[in-house]
Amino acid sequence: MDDDLAQSRFAAARRDLLRKLLVLGAAAPLAGALSGAQAAAAQQYPTLRGSQSPGGPTVQPHGAPASRPRAGLTPQQLAGQRVIFSYPGLTVPAALLQQITAGEAAGVIFFGENISGDAQIASVVSQLRQAQQQSPVPSPLLLMTDQEGGLVRRLPGAPAASEKQIGESANPAVAAGQAGTGAGQNLASVGMNVNLAPVLDVFRKSGNFIDQFQRSYSSKAPTVTSCGKAFITAQQRTGVAATAKHFPGLGAATRSQDTDAGPVTLTVPLATLRSTDEAPYPAAISAGVRLIMASWAIYPALDAAFPAGLSPAVIGGELRGRLGYQGVTITDALEAGALAAFGTSAQRAVLAAQAGMDLILCAARDVTQGQAVTSALASAFGNGQLPLAAFTAAVQRVTALRAAVH
Repeated sequence: MDDDLAQSRFAAARRDLLRKLLVLGAAAPLAGALSGAQAAAAQQYPTLRGSQSPGGPTVQPHGAPASRPRAGLTPQQLAGQRVIFSYPGLTVPAALLQQITAGEAAGVIFFGENISGDAQIASVVSQLRQAQQQSPVPSPLLLMTDQEGGLVRRLPGAPAASEKQIGESANPAVAAGQAGTGAGQNLASVGMNVNLAPVLDVFRKSGNFIDQFQRSYSSKAPTVTSCGKAFITAQQRTGVAATAKHFPGLGAATRSQDTDAGPVTLTVPLATLRSTDEAPYPAAISAGVRLIMASWAIYPALDAAFPAGLSPAVIGGELRGRLGYQGVTITDALEAGALAAFGTSAQRAVLAAQAGMDLILCAARDVTQGQAVTSALASAFGNGQLPLAAFTAAVQRVTALRAAVH
């Protein structure tokens, strides 16, 4: 009863915060410098150590200085270390290059509309890397895409097989490992260093939301577990970071329950959620998966009020607390229809950061979305909505990841 009361009070406090955000507008640009005490605290971040890469040993291919930002980063720059940008078309906008050069971006996500061929996207990646080299943050950009396999591929080539085809093959784990190697080599060949794969959702019915495009290895948790671990291990050996998604799982979603389109609630009992949907994650974590993406569905068994990626109960309690994950967390697309009730992208970003999400994925193909999110995070950091310790821990995890990739 005491736990229920505490959870009820916490949910009420979160809803009150949301109302305040919606009224005040969390996207307001940071006005001037932080107060003396806050500015001094913000300046302490670059002295933090911790180049230990999430889920693995220290890896510093670019030398020790890449493990942390240089001294003197502004709140806006610190906030930028948590934001992934996107852009429209084949040409990188000048505004994004300026954002990167200013040290106010953690990385970029690429979609099909950004890619016309290997040579073209390799040239774009080179342009982005050159902008990064001029910034006050020495760590490499996180350059990512969705290269799951089968129908969900942004680059031509490996992995050709879908996750479902792999799961139905004669030796699923071996096939998944080969797909992971292929995906990593394919992305690395054009300069990308993060793959938003594999999907670890355990689908319930044939043709449902996650199965209709063959994005799940299996309806059996052990098969998903072995395939996911094999894919992650093989891909990360190529130097490309893997992302397990969509925690705690979208396998129970029906064909029409699309979080991109609108709100989704999955009333899965807690025991089933843990024994089936979350089952592949301990193996992924033990394999050293560098990122985990949270779902935008609501899971009443864990939090009846907030989608997983906005829920401290799901991220802090379930993922980090119960499962012990210490790597980087990343949101799904911030503009998703599932978040329609949670304000602007900037307001959603603050809520996600409060829930424990390290990286905010701005996937609307609009640089101004990422800019608004960066300003909102900086403002929330400056006024205490995002506490110093949690904020710097998130930046530290991201910085360690960036130091560990090429």
